[in-house]
Amino acid sequence: MEFVAFERSKQGTGASRRLRNSGKVPGIVFGAGEPAMIELDHNALYFALKKEAFHSSILEMELGGKKQKVLLRDFQMHPWKQQVLHVDFQRVDETTKLRKKVPLHFSGEENSVAVKTDKCLVSHVATEIEIECLAVQLPEFISVDLSGLVKGKSLHVSDLSLPAGIKAVKHGTLNPVVVAVTEPKPEEEVVAPVAAPADDKKKGKGKK
Repeated sequence: MEFVAFERSKQGTGASRRLRNSGKVPGIVFGAGEPAMIELDHNALYFALKKEAFHSSILEMELGGKKQKVLLRDFQMHPWKQQVLHVDFQRVDETTKLRKKVPLHFSGEENSVAVKTDKCLVSHVATEIEIECLAVQLPEFISVDLSGLVKGKSLHVSDLSLPAGIKAVKHGTLNPVVVAVTEPKPEEEVVAPVAAPADDKKKGKGKK
């Protein structure tokens, strides 16, 4: 994805406030050299942030007539307004090694034995994982084929098939569950209540 940024000369709270009032967003680009203060069009950035690829892939930024590859690192939103307050990018090249969370795209669940035959419930416990790789190898997402799910066995991070050169980041010795398979609860048989016998006195009521 490509976007255009402009050099920003003025800094400080007042300058940033005036920038936002004019429909711009202040930002910074760091890594591989001196940090660069930038500004971006708010609406263009706001809608770009709604796209998954803008968060998890290498971006091409045009700044001062030159293009450079960057990665979105952070952004701040207004507490209640639909307004981007600030954005951070990191310069990357072929040698940059990074850690980044990428989304998981699931498929094949409806064709698995667990769902099709055993009627199990499948829960997507994690929708993204943190990976480590070179910047040029960063995938937009990780595909997860769930067609092999079976009853009684969940899918862990170690079970994922990752592209060459990409490693899942595990904190300590944890191997978290990505997809949980739960057996359906047996249906309870509903027993109709038995009518209580009528009271003898009520039966005899009205007799002399």
